[in-house]
Amino acid sequence: MIEEIQQYINEIESFHTTDVSETESFRIKFLGKKGILNELFSRFKDVPGPEKKEVGLALNLLKNAANNKLNSLRENTAAQDQKQEFTDFTQPGNPIENGSRHPVSIVRNRIIEIFKRIGFTLSSGPEIEDDWHNFTALNLPEYHPARDMQDTFFIEKDPDILLRTHTSSVQIRYMENQKPPIRILSPGRVYRNEAVSARSHAMFHQIEGLYIDKDVSFADLKQTLQYFTTELFGKSQIRLRPSYFPFTEPSAEVDVYWGLETETDYKITKGTGWLEIMGCGMVDPNVLQNVGIDPDTYSGYAFGMGIERIALLLYQIGDIRLYFENDVRFLEQFQAEFGW
Repeated sequence: MIEEIQQYINEIESFHTTDVSETESFRIKFLGKKGILNELFSRFKDVPGPEKKEVGLALNLLKNAANNKLNSLRENTAAQDQKQEFTDFTQPGNPIENGSRHPVSIVRNRIIEIFKRIGFTLSSGPEIEDDWHNFTALNLPEYHPARDMQDTFFIEKDPDILLRTHTSSVQIRYMENQKPPIRILSPGRVYRNEAVSARSHAMFHQIEGLYIDKDVSFADLKQTLQYFTTELFGKSQIRLRPSYFPFTEPSAEVDVYWGLETETDYKITKGTGWLEIMGCGMVDPNVLQNVGIDPDTYSGYAFGMGIERIALLLYQIGDIRLYFENDVRFLEQFQAEFGW
């Protein structure tokens, strides 16, 4: 029986193929239920006692040789099949789906485009700010009660460092390094320690404008805002309601007349027809002095708006949290909106 087993081992070692059917035949011949190995193991019980050890070792060698050969044949067969694969260039290609811009990016770019037409350029600054640029230079000294208007994320190890609460800090940095005339837009992320809800978020996007030059008046501000609302919303009727901002004086909230033509108009304007879209005002002389600009020679205006809020109005989105969920079904809706 030893000689018979050795013959099978020699046969296994000399067997080669890359054909799938021949590999399967090899498996059946040696490792199948009615294969050679099972037949030899069934005869093993009849082997005399003194020979069992030697025959058992030979059978194990045969079994290992058969399994190793089968694995090797399968690997060679798979590699051969892969080589034989080819691409049929006459077949249609796999479709590539078009992406889309995020609605906040769409509205941000549209606002920038509108103001670029009248000479505004872009400026940017750090999102981690110091107290001077975020508060003090903007006429908000320490312990000023208006600081409570902006719930701030402070850095625990250094209370002078914080996440900026508005992009007005960018304007301060720009005015410190540039002399008038200045006409800039400052878009970017800002942070407020607020509860997340359908209408508010701890992180959102602002875009603020600043114009400093000689003889800049409130009339210039109103004309600029009227141009903006006409270009963005297609609505030219605005009103300026007196308000308070520490860094502008006088200050105002800007409302645009949305109309009352539909049920949605009634809903979003609460039946008034008017929608608040931003804040604005003439730059406070103290702010100009803080950055080394003579308020007796120069004047200017500033305005700021939340981009998410503007996008909510344009797209009639009911929940600000949708912007941050990365739901492809939601984002796909904005591929062709407004042609932007």
